[in-house]
Amino acid sequence: MMMKYSTSKSVVVATVLAASLFLGGCSSLSNVAADGTTDNPVFPEPGRVTFNDGQGTFPNRSSLNEVKAGMTKDQLYYLLGRPHFREGFFGVREWDYLFNFHTSKNGKNSVTTCQFKVLFDKDHRAQSFFMRPVGEPNALCRLGHAQSKRAVQQFDLAADGVFAFDKSDLKNLTASGKEKLQNLARNIAQLGAIESIEITGYTDPLGSESYNRSLSQRRASTVRQYLGTLGIPLSIMSAQGAGETTAFAQCDKSMSRTALISCLSPNRRVTFKVVSAANLPSAR
Repeated sequence: MMMKYSTSKSVVVATVLAASLFLGGCSSLSNVAADGTTDNPVFPEPGRVTFNDGQGTFPNRSSLNEVKAGMTKDQLYYLLGRPHFREGFFGVREWDYLFNFHTSKNGKNSVTTCQFKVLFDKDHRAQSFFMRPVGEPNALCRLGHAQSKRAVQQFDLAADGVFAFDKSDLKNLTASGKEKLQNLARNIAQLGAIESIEITGYTDPLGSESYNRSLSQRRASTVRQYLGTLGIPLSIMSAQGAGETTAFAQCDKSMSRTALISCLSPNRRVTFKVVSAANLPSAR
C-alpha cells in the first residue's frame, strides 16, 4: 500500500512540475526594464520554434492591426495565439512569435518570415514590440499599427558581401555591398521617423582579439559613412565594433584555412538596430 501511495504521489509531483514549467516558461532572454523596454532585445534561434511543427504561423492582418501597448496577455493571446518558443504564460515578461507573410516580390516562394517579440512591463502589460527578418538580411518586416514605446527593426548584413576579406575602408566596399546598403537605406526610410540607428560590426575569431575588435569598428564606421552619403543623417547613427563576440558559427580549427574561413563566414557581419518613433505600417 505504501508503494502504491508513493507512486501516485510521484505522478502528482511530476504533473505539478510539468505544469509549472509550462506556465512559467524559461528565463527571459532580454534584460527587460520595469516599464517594459530594453536596450538590447534578444531573439531566440528561429529553429527552436515549437509552434505548428516548427513553421510558425501566417497571422491574421486584422488582428495585427489591433495590437497596441497596454494590452494584457489574455488580449494578446486572443489576437495572436500562444507564444511560439516555450516561454510560458505567467510570470514571464517576453513572448516571441514566428510569423510568415505573403510578399509578392520578396522572400522564399513569395513568403517573408519574421520574428516578433513582445515585452511586458512589471504589471504584465505589453509595452514594446520588436521585429526582425529571418533568412533575408534586408527583408522589411512590418507589424500592423502596433503602438509601442519603441519600434525597433533589426537588420543583419553579411560582411563578406560588403567588404573584401579582411578589409574595412570605403574603397574596399564592394559594388554588391553598396547595392545592399542602398536597399537597406530604402527599407529604413519606409519605417517612418527614425530616432537612431546603432551599427555594430562583428568578425570571426581568426586573428587577435584586439585586431578583430578594431577591424569590426572600422567596418561599422565605414558603413555609417556610406549610409550618410545616401541621405541618412550621421547624427542619428552610431558605430561600434564587437569583434569576435556573439559568434553564430563554431568551426573545427583543424580545418584547412580556406575551409575554416568559409565555415566562419556567418560570424563576419554588420547588424543595424533601427529605432523608430513612428508606428510600424501594415505588412504587405
